[in-house]
Amino acid sequence: MASITFKGSPVTLVGNEVKVGGQAPDFTVLTNSLGEVSLSDLTGKVTIISVIPSIDTGVCDAQTRRFNEEAAGLGPVNIYTISADLPFAQARWCGANGIENVETLSDHRDMSFGEAFGVYIKELRLLARAVFVLDSNGKVIYTEYVSEATNHPNYEKAIEAAKSLL
Repeated sequence: MASITFKGSPVTLVGNEVKVGGQAPDFTVLTNSLGEVSLSDLTGKVTIISVIPSIDTGVCDAQTRRFNEEAAGLGPVNIYTISADLPFAQARWCGANGIENVETLSDHRDMSFGEAFGVYIKELRLLARAVFVLDSNGKVIYTEYVSEATNHPNYEKAIEAAKSLL
């Protein structure tokens, strides 16, 4: 299991750590219009899943913007940002910030993604910061569980992993 801290304090992650080389576990999250999305909806293209604690915080804002900018030059890659924020809050934030290349998905309802990918922070009911890259068949080719939730992920390594599949 990955171990992380949130503002320097250790937190408990619920679920199983996802490993490179394995098949991504199934999950169900919500779109901004409350439609359901599961792993099978993501297959067919290379996928970057950017996981954040809350869209309305500085590092999460910057992470989502960065992947939105990178998406323009990546070609056939889907990029999703998943958080426990309400779908309505995600839609409001994306609209206010011109986010068009990344789709935000909410794990608020039942923390299905958080538990499946081992990023559900039990004490806070938030998701830990992480990045996963999946090939077009849902195989995990890159993972990063950011050890301190307030730090940035390694954007370059995630982008490089996605590009290696194109």
